Amino acid sequence: MFNKSKAELPGLNRRDLVKSAGLALAGAAFVPRLLRAGETVSPVMERLSTYMSEARGRELPAEVMEKAKRHTLDTFGAMISGSELPPGRAALKFARAYGGEKVATVAASNIVCGAIEAALTNGLLAHSDETDDSHGPSQSHPGCSIVPSTLAAGEQFGISGTQFLRAMALGYDIGTRVAMTMGGRDIELKTHKSSHNIAGTFGSAAAAGCAASLTSQQMRWLLSYSAQEAGGTAAWQRDPDHIEKGFDFAGGPARNGVTAAILVQSGWTGVDDIFSGADNYFQAYAPQADPAGLVNKLGEQYEVARTNIKKWTVGSPIQAPLDALFNIQKKHVFKPEQVQKVVVRLASSQASIVNGREIVDINLQHLMAVMLIDKTVSFRSTHDTARMQDPAILRERAKIQLAGDEDLQKLMPTRVAIVEVTLTDGTQLSDRVEDVRGTVENPMSREEVVDKVRDLIAPVIGLPNGNKLIETVLSLEKVKDIRDLRPLLKKT
Repeated sequence: MFNKSKAELPGLNRRDLVKSAGLALAGAAFVPRLLRAGETVSPVMERLSTYMSEARGRELPAEVMEKAKRHTLDTFGAMISGSELPPGRAALKFARAYGGEKVATVAASNIVCGAIEAALTNGLLAHSDETDDSHGPSQSHPGCSIVPSTLAAGEQFGISGTQFLRAMALGYDIGTRVAMTMGGRDIELKTHKSSHNIAGTFGSAAAAGCAASLTSQQMRWLLSYSAQEAGGTAAWQRDPDHIEKGFDFAGGPARNGVTAAILVQSGWTGVDDIFSGADNYFQAYAPQADPAGLVNKLGEQYEVARTNIKKWTVGSPIQAPLDALFNIQKKHVFKPEQVQKVVVRLASSQASIVNGREIVDINLQHLMAVMLIDKTVSFRSTHDTARMQDPAILRERAKIQLAGDEDLQKLMPTRVAIVEVTLTDGTQLSDRVEDVRGTVENPMSREEVVDKVRDLIAPVIGLPNGNKLIETVLSLEKVKDIRDLRPLLKKT
């Protein structure tokens, strides 16, 4: 769209166009104000938008700051490692071809481009894989869109590390609350909409709006533009290449959030309360939703602290089965050839996501076979497509039986797995996992997160640079300008 504008209007770049639009709106400001003269803002929207506008100056509890740092670091790890996977390569190709003003960093590259393009690219990098974090109650992956959005907007507006962490934490709070208010984990199952896109778009916009230091009124307009942008369907499950899935979960929402923030910051106005009144967002997409959910425990319960970091770099539904088989193999000594069958029981909705998929890291049967043979699962093994045809793997894979369990479905969003191993001599071994390592109930330590991230980023940006990036993120409150991260995110 912007390239076409340049062709039609020689001498004008995108910044000129945005500024012109802002001036035009400022000159005609009395028109929208007259249209909104009779419009009222609900108490929920008043509280929500005020909270959002004040977030940049509000101190976070120490434990929330620590969680925000870990999730930022974890997402940077996903972005950098994702750059060498097919979706990541596609994202970098887009960034190189599209260009844009040299404002924001694209991770694991030497590309500096426009904030909107950088947010999209880094988002797709972050979800090129199944490495990024996940939030069970909203059925979303917050970090893969919110961290790229915060980084791009942060570079656009030159924010500090402290404001970055506050903006990022706000994004987690707002995006997940919108999705939870709409039905959370039931959104995709019952309505075929994408909870990931919805949570990502609103969360990314809130984070970018905080980075842009928007006022309470501007935050209301930001939410309205977010509502116009949020979309996506559960059809992402049919994407065999993980590229459209990465766009639905991360690239699109990150782009949406930064776009909304820049538009409003430049002078665009909008609907004052998109969550109430005629033709509001919930009326259109979730008529059963109670808007009060948007502010439920806001400022008390921080959703970044309720978000999981993955131990295993695989799809979330496979985490618990891998933990269970890993536990069984630690307690009992047996060889793969001694195994007659392995039965994996998962919630029905989870089983359907990972059943025999073409993509390595979301194929349960393949990864359980890898665990049987290797007794662990590494980042390399979860991306070894050729090994899916290995006769030894196929032999073990034939023993894996996946069963959707309605009793476990009732326990969602807790992802419980039961793994039962039957040996050829009749011995039966089993393990039930309710609290996966890395979940809120069984969190990874700072050291475990660092070890995971170091393994992900060192092969791409080098160990010295990787260690410096880790050190800087874990003391991000000392960073005066978030742009100082740029050399640390580059590929050496």
